[in-house]
Amino acid sequence: MNKEKSINKDLFFTRDHEWNDFQGAVAYAGICHFKLPGFKQIHQITITNPPGFRKQGDIIAIIKYNDYQVEMHMPVDGKVIEMNDKIVSGDQNILLHHAETSGWIALIVPSQPYERQDLLPPKQYGMNSKSKYAK
Repeated sequence: MNKEKSINKDLFFTRDHEWNDFQGAVAYAGICHFKLPGFKQIHQITITNPPGFRKQGDIIAIIKYNDYQVEMHMPVDGKVIEMNDKIVSGDQNILLHHAETSGWIALIVPSQPYERQDLLPPKQYGMNSKSKYAK
């Protein structure tokens, strides 16, 4: 399934620069561009586990460029139901150009779709990082 998405008003961030875009009963999860400093391209993305239930903080992907390695963590408890086809099929550099939109990594079903514990809204996230959300 090749889903396109745009950021909506129910976007939240982790302190470790991952994002979760809640869209009703599902959410898109990804990594912020800010977490990829020095990455000129992405050589490999390893999906650490097949789809299924993951706890908040579990590693769901590892992104590599040369000797750099960045982990993407599950932003909330929930079930991973799909990985982004573009990334899985080899368009990994989408993370460098569209990290917070079409560069989503996982489509998830949050265990508690209205729980935002330990997540930051865009304005608060922007105050804690040099993010484009710091407006």
